[in-house]
Amino acid sequence: MTTENLKEKLNIILPYLNEKQKRIFLGAEAKSIGYGGVSKIHRLTGISRPTIHQGISELENGDSTAIERVRISGGGPKPKHTQNKKLLKMIETLVEDSTRGDPMCSLKWTSESTRLISEDLYKKGYKISHETVRVILKKLGYSLQENDKSLEDSHPDRDEQFKYINEQVKKFSKDNFPVISVDTKKKELIGNYANKGQEWRKKGSPRKVNGHDFPDPKGQEVGIPYGIYDQGKNLGWVNVGCDHDTSVFAVQSIQSWWTYMGKKIYPDAKKLLICADGGGSNGYRVRLWKVKLQEFTNKSGLEITVCHFPRGTSKWNKIEHRLFSHISMNWKGRPLINHVVMINLIGGTKTKTGLKVKAKIDQRKYPTGIKVSEQEMESINIINHKFHGDWNYTISKN
Repeated sequence: MTTENLKEKLNIILPYLNEKQKRIFLGAEAKSIGYGGVSKIHRLTGISRPTIHQGISELENGDSTAIERVRISGGGPKPKHTQNKKLLKMIETLVEDSTRGDPMCSLKWTSESTRLISEDLYKKGYKISHETVRVILKKLGYSLQENDKSLEDSHPDRDEQFKYINEQVKKFSKDNFPVISVDTKKKELIGNYANKGQEWRKKGSPRKVNGHDFPDPKGQEVGIPYGIYDQGKNLGWVNVGCDHDTSVFAVQSIQSWWTYMGKKIYPDAKKLLICADGGGSNGYRVRLWKVKLQEFTNKSGLEITVCHFPRGTSKWNKIEHRLFSHISMNWKGRPLINHVVMINLIGGTKTKTGLKVKAKIDQRKYPTGIKVSEQEMESINIINHKFHGDWNYTISKN
């Protein structure tokens, strides 16, 4: 059969076939031609070579499964909406207030129905079905899950505090004021100690480390990473201390972030929102934390609002899964033999979503046991918010 006759035959028959039938028919024609048949059929029809090869494979293997199925499972073009990054971001923002589940896990769930989300999007100019919303939520890591009763001992206002923090974040972000999430990462031993995780090395040549993790009796060096995560810019700052994790160290770390990073990004900022855990060196009950924040406020001129997470919910603090988890993955299997290595590994942390991190060593001494007098507490220019003033408060310049 001449090329012209074959082309005419293909043009007549192909419109009447579904996709699977086309694959098998074209595979049969290519086989009948012999050497070069796949390329010739590709040139005449414009159908890809992998599709023709698949038809040949199905023909040779006698594939009679899924007779009614046109595409293989998962095949076909994806809805355009699922590729719209702006829309994906908007949907994630809509469901953030109602997001539940473990943020350290890839699976999340939201109490918002897909129909309500679809209606909200319609008001914003997006004509999108609730079924497509379901597909997008699945792509973003959400799934349908039952309630988890493991939080029975949590504070009764836990969810209300989450909503309040989200409202404050939106308010500050709208006015282009910085919103930071802060916390101290686990203290690390400095030396040739094993670090959890694995790294790529030549087969049979693992990295040799100490056979124990006991601190050096002569004086163990430590690295204490205090992190500041800029929620709006997806930037991290880590101040690595060498002494103790105290409130003075915590506020000094925030002040270092402001001096070296924050002030340059937000030159006109008059306010700062800090999202912090409820305990530790930046706990809501810690007097020294508030005294040092007042000093920072007086020095920087910033009005500082602090929102604390309730007890047992520190992993919902965004720094945990947007900064610290990526740092841990970046240095897994690598012993932190000295502070320089630690700083370089933290500073080398990046993600596909654009996270960038800077780190700095802090060799100052931070003694423990500092007492705060009633007079010092009374000098703090603090306003407790109407909703849980113990967790939410604003400190202004004296």
